[in-house]
Amino acid sequence: MKTLVIIPAYNEEGSIAKVIKDIQQHAPSVDIIVINDGSSDRTEIVATDAGARVLTLPYNVGIGGGMQTGYIYAQRMGYDIAVQMDADGQHPAAELPKLIEQAKTYDLVIGSRYVEATDYRSPLLRRTGILFFSALVSLVTRQRFTDTTSGFRAAGRKVIDLYADYYPMDYPEVESIVYLKRKGCNITEVRAEMHERQAGKSSITPLKSVYYMIKVTLAVLMSALRFNRTAVSK
Repeated sequence: MKTLVIIPAYNEEGSIAKVIKDIQQHAPSVDIIVINDGSSDRTEIVATDAGARVLTLPYNVGIGGGMQTGYIYAQRMGYDIAVQMDADGQHPAAELPKLIEQAKTYDLVIGSRYVEATDYRSPLLRRTGILFFSALVSLVTRQRFTDTTSGFRAAGRKVIDLYADYYPMDYPEVESIVYLKRKGCNITEVRAEMHERQAGKSSITPLKSVYYMIKVTLAVLMSALRFNRTAVSK
């Protein structure tokens, strides 16, 4: 099936080439597009030299805007499957075939660090946040999820169309699951090994983490209200 790997990237010149080469080694038949989200470093040049197609946004729009750009591209170019991967090297390309294969059956496949035991170890605060959001989404969707903050995902044609039309802008991973469940999508998680960031630094500061928790919780609850109204109307 025609498959596209979407890599949103903001100032990731230190890791992006290795990520692209890893994909080329483990999934040589897929196409790769880097959404260069207004980077001020050499991300665009390094990604192009590594063999990826690059779409450069004129200014930084954030992960949500970057990913929606990728999904719009996938929709217009007729891709059957679109895989989201981070530019910082956290998502091993060796796990790609597993996600792509499952995406032939499910609308969305989430690579999870916790659905089964993996070698990944996260700091206590981050792990607490992951557990909180996974429990919240499991509650409002009535489906068990273990890793709702994972950005390693494979989407089929239905989800590509939905995300091209709407994708949450700010810290979107958690809210986007509730949105898909509201649209009747079939979602699964598969075990996926992940690494720590290989280069650069995260844009999420302690202050932003507090904002993230509050904002995403409210967004999920609002989506849940719409989800329940839809269910009642049916």
